[in-house]
Amino acid sequence: MKTSEWGWTIDPKGLRITANQLYYRYQKPLFVVENGLGAVDEVDEEGLITDEYRISYLKDHLKELSEAIKDGVELIGYTCWGPIDIVSASSGEMKKRYGYIYVDKDNEGNGTFARSKKESYDWYKNVIRTNGEVL
Repeated sequence: MKTSEWGWTIDPKGLRITANQLYYRYQKPLFVVENGLGAVDEVDEEGLITDEYRISYLKDHLKELSEAIKDGVELIGYTCWGPIDIVSASSGEMKKRYGYIYVDKDNEGNGTFARSKKESYDWYKNVIRTNGEVL
């Protein structure tokens, strides 16, 4: 299995399996919260933040949730962790970024705190607009 830069296992199929187990055990609708990938995002010389790895991560997990729905799981919602870069609770680092909105701040607190859309921002906006039909 793949792992993140911080050694966390990346297991989209595991999300589907877990959704099925929880739903069939408790027979209650599920809402997935805080699903995301912490990664080091770089701003290129044009000011763009290309985070195809985050899009791939989210796409793979959403595809598996779609399969869970086909399996009969009642899934009533999904949110990413998180929409905007914040200090990582697990590592205390700003360089471990989750959001699809970049915040200009480093681990020492330097930066303008300006926000910029990452490539994943428009991708996820389209996922929401199409209710997950277009990944």
